[in-house]
This record gives sequence, C-alpha cells and structure tokens, in this order.
Amino acid sequence: MKMKLSLFLATVVSANVFAQTTTNVPPPLPLDAPMMLSEATNAPAAKPAKAAKKKTAVKPAAKKPAVKPAAKAAAKKPSAPEFKSLPLVAGPSVVVAQHVNVRTRPGLSGEVLTKLTNGEPVTVLEEIKLKHSGPEEPSAWAKIALPATAQAWIKTAFIEAATKTVAPKKLNLRGGPGENYGVLGTLAKGDAVTEIETKGEWTKIAPPAGAYAFVAAQYLSQDGAALAAAGLGAPTVAATPPATPTTVTEAPVVAAATTEVPPTSRTSEIISNELAAAMHSTVSLAPPPVEDAPLPPRIVQHEGIVRGNTSIQSPTKFELVNPENRRLINYLYTTSTNLDLNRYKGLHIIVTGEEGLDERWKFTPVITIQKIQVLQ
Repeated sequence: MKMKLSLFLATVVSANVFAQTTTNVPPPLPLDAPMMLSEATNAPAAKPAKAAKKKTAVKPAAKKPAVKPAAKAAAKKPSAPEFKSLPLVAGPSVVVAQHVNVRTRPGLSGEVLTKLTNGEPVTVLEEIKLKHSGPEEPSAWAKIALPATAQAWIKTAFIEAATKTVAPKKLNLRGGPGENYGVLGTLAKGDAVTEIETKGEWTKIAPPAGAYAFVAAQYLSQDGAALAAAGLGAPTVAATPPATPTTVTEAPVVAAATTEVPPTSRTSEIISNELAAAMHSTVSLAPPPVEDAPLPPRIVQHEGIVRGNTSIQSPTKFELVNPENRRLINYLYTTSTNLDLNRYKGLHIIVTGEEGLDERWKFTPVITIQKIQVLQ
C-alpha cells in the first residue's frame, strides 16, 4: 500500500516538472515573419541600396524645316489696303487717327510731349526707320516740325534776361525740365525766345522754328484727298524719268528644208493593208480622267493687334494676336511690295484675305492680306 502511494506521488511530481519545462519554451516564429540579418549574425544591418538614377536618352535635335509660307497669293491681284502706309516724304501730311502721341525720340521710349487728333495737319521733315524695334513697336517714324501745342525747355541761366535771347553759341532744346529729356533741336546765340513759365533752373518757351519731334509714321497720310480736305498741297516728289524702251530685233525663223522620198511599191502595199485593217477594226478609247475642280479660296476677316515675330521657325515675321489675351490668331503674309507690315506693329486692325494652312503649322493659319483697316 505504501509502495503504491509512493509511486503515485512520484508520478504527480514528474508531471509538474514536465509542465513547467514545456511552458518556459519561447513560442515559434510565424512562417511569414521576416528575419533580420543583424539579429541572426550580430552583424550591423546593411544599408538600403540607393535607387539607380534613371538615365534619359538624349534625343538628337530635330532639323529645323525650311520656312515656307503655305498661303499662296490669290489668282487675282489683291486689292490695295484701305489704310495705305507708304513711305513719307518731306512736306505736308495729315493725322489719320485719334490721340496720336508726339514723342521726343523715335520709338516708344521717347517722352510724350503732346497729342495730335484726326485731321490735324503736320509738316514731315523726314522718315526714320528703326533697325531694332520691339514686337509691337512701329519701325517707321516721322520726324515732324514741333507742333505749337508741344512744350520746349531750355536752361534759364543761358538766357539773356534783358533781351530774352540765347547767350551761348549753341543751346539744346529739350522736351522737359531736365537733361534726361530728349533733345528737340538747338538754338544759336542771339535767337529770341518767348518765355511761358519757369520751373527751377529750366524755362518753358514757345516752340521755335527748327524744333522737331517724332510720331509713328502709320498715323500720318499724304494722300491727295486727305491733304485737300485739310487745305494742304501735295508734297513735292522728284519725278523719275521714264526708261527708254529697248527695241529687240528678232531674226526671222527659216524653216529647214525637207526632202521627201517617194515610197517604194512594196512600202505602199504594206501601208494600204494597215490602213484597211484599221478602218475595219473597232478601237475602244478610255474616257479621259476627270480632274477635281480646285476649291474656291477661303476669304476671311479677322480683328486683332499686329505683332512682330522673331522666331526663325515661324512661317512669317508678323502675326495677328487677340487684343484681350494676346493669343495668336493668324500669321500675316503679303505679296505686295508696297505694303510694309513693320509700319503696322502695335496697331489694332481688321484684316481681310485668303486663309490657308502651313504644312508645319496646322493649327494656326496664314492669311494672305488683301485689305487692312486700322481701327481708331
């Protein structure tokens, strides 16, 4: 009995010891758990590899296509533009726009002296063309006699107080009270001046003879009808003598002599047989191909601002842009030698002409100008 009790107690103690040993074993790692290399080998963790930079293949530059305006001239001669912008000559002229700025220098950088209105007469001294003008800056400017409404300034210290005449040998006439204003001409010693007001070291005087200023040439006209309406005479233009016609004597054309050789009897027989066979045979001729009739020209009318274009890839050097957002509407092209589009830069116009597409600019058409109307 005691032996059975001892065996039972030994069995219970063994079971408790086995249970404690099994409980202290760490749980196994899950199958999908990543194993860190540093934990397995006690080595420092490897740094993550940097992503290789993606190399971009350098494409060779595309060759620039030759500039070819797609819009061709209309079959008929285009009509002259409504607003003629021909080179000006020395003489009378008439303003053909409202609120035209008179400047101290040719170009938009010149200070504004005064404004001219439509129909006002001016005297043109010469026309000046800028070599480098901005995209919307006119390239042709007229040097005119200084209008009576413009102001002119000289240094007060160089005026004789008693006689109101110029003291030095040469005195610059400027467009404002300061040496930073443009020069409008010069005065010589002894020239009388008419003082209007004094401002600091400068005196404003009435515009003297020989003073000049500048306006954009496209705002002036020397058309005979416009000059007559303003009571002015036409400017004097040196006439070019007509060229002496050249008489061309053509040598008479002498026909080459031909010698006919009478056919032999055998040759005549062969020709007669061929003619007889041709008369009794039926020959079917295919109808000539019908050519497609050319499409009529597409005549359109657009309104916008003329702007210069310096891109060598553009089909033309001038473009028409939207007055509100300055986006491109049309490229402007002309076949006329009398129409200088440089003179229209910066102007608000309505252009009429034939519209076409350039093979390289399929979304911006080119318009061949037939008529231009400048909006005031």
